[in-house]
Parts: sequence; structure tokens; C-alpha cells
Amino acid sequence: MDMATKMKAQKRESGTPNSALTELRSKGNVPGIVYGYQAETTPLTVSEIDLIKTLRESGRNGVINLDLDGTKYNVVLSDYQMDALKGNFKHVDFLAINMSDELEIAVTVHTVGEAAGEKENGIVNQPNREVHIKVKPSEIPDSLDVDVSKLEIGDHLSVGDIRDTVSFEILDEDDFLLVSVTAPRTQEEIDELEETPETEGAEPEVVGSDEESDSEKEA
Repeated sequence: MDMATKMKAQKRESGTPNSALTELRSKGNVPGIVYGYQAETTPLTVSEIDLIKTLRESGRNGVINLDLDGTKYNVVLSDYQMDALKGNFKHVDFLAINMSDELEIAVTVHTVGEAAGEKENGIVNQPNREVHIKVKPSEIPDSLDVDVSKLEIGDHLSVGDIRDTVSFEILDEDDFLLVSVTAPRTQEEIDELEETPETEGAEPEVVGSDEESDSEKEA
């Protein structure tokens, strides 16, 4: 990426109470923080409209030129929280980076083509949808594209199979599985799954709350 996408942000007080954060979000803003290279950890807010527009332009891993009340940082979106019900951003973390240093970052694995095994009703599985890479900020790819067109039933694709085909370093091990093609389930297997009774007396699953407070986030 030759030029970083620009976005503005405003500082906010540390330890903002939840009631103020709720009001802030209701006005179309997203609380967050910036930290990292030549940046003290600073609470901030950004317009959600600007954030969505910026991410569409730069991509999930793109470099953003963040103007924080006149102080500019080159940043990437390192983490974020979404409201599970409303589908909007609740919190964003920006990591300030040195454009001359390589960065360790996760990128999405994107399959290209139709696996040969699919023509025989094979099932394409993606057990790992991200890989971790080390790359200069200006060379971060939007995704890691892997061609699956030659995969037959029983075949698989791991990091070791593609490591030499990319221009950046992949940090995951060679046996880190990306894609596999398995045989379709038989009718007997399907019948067995349907006949398996639910476990009685099982403890209810505890699901983590999406309402993590900013005080916890910034601690």
C-alpha cells in the first residue's frame, strides 16, 4: 500500500463511565485506544461511519493514517469488539507501527477455485481461517489466497505446501492445516447422528459476555 487511508479521531478521558460510553455510541461514535510505536496508550473516539468507510478502503489489515487531535500515527486495527445484537462496533484498538519494521499480523485464508473433490460430493473443510505472517506494513495482503482446485477427496493443504509460494514469512508451522477435502457422509452416518440423544443433565454452557467494559479493556 503506497498511501495509508486517513481517518480522524478525538481524545477522550481515561476511565469513561459506562453510561457515558453508551451515550457516545448512541451518537454514532466508537470508543477505542491507540498504543504502540511512539504512542502513549491514549483513549479516543472515532466516528463509526468514518471507521467503516476507512476499513472498506484499506481492508482489515490495511495501514491507516490516524489523526488524533493533530498528532498523526500510522496504525493498524489490532482488535475490535462488536455488539452481537446490533452488529455495530463497540470498541476498537489501534496499534501504532513503524513503517520501516516488519509486523506480525493475522490474515484471512481465502480459498480460490472449486476443489476437484467437490465434483464427487466431497466436503471442503477450513479448520483454520487465519494464518500469522511477518511482513512490512506497506506489503500486508488483504488475504492469503490458496488454490484448492486440484484437491481430491482425502487431500489436504497445509502451510508447508504454500510457504514457498508467498513473498512474506508465515509464522505458523508447516503442519498447520488450512484446507481438507473429506468424503461425504453416508446415509448410515447421517442416521446415527440424528438418533444420538442429547446429553441429559448437562451443565449449561457459560458464554462470555460481549459487554466488556472499557475500564477492563484499558487496564
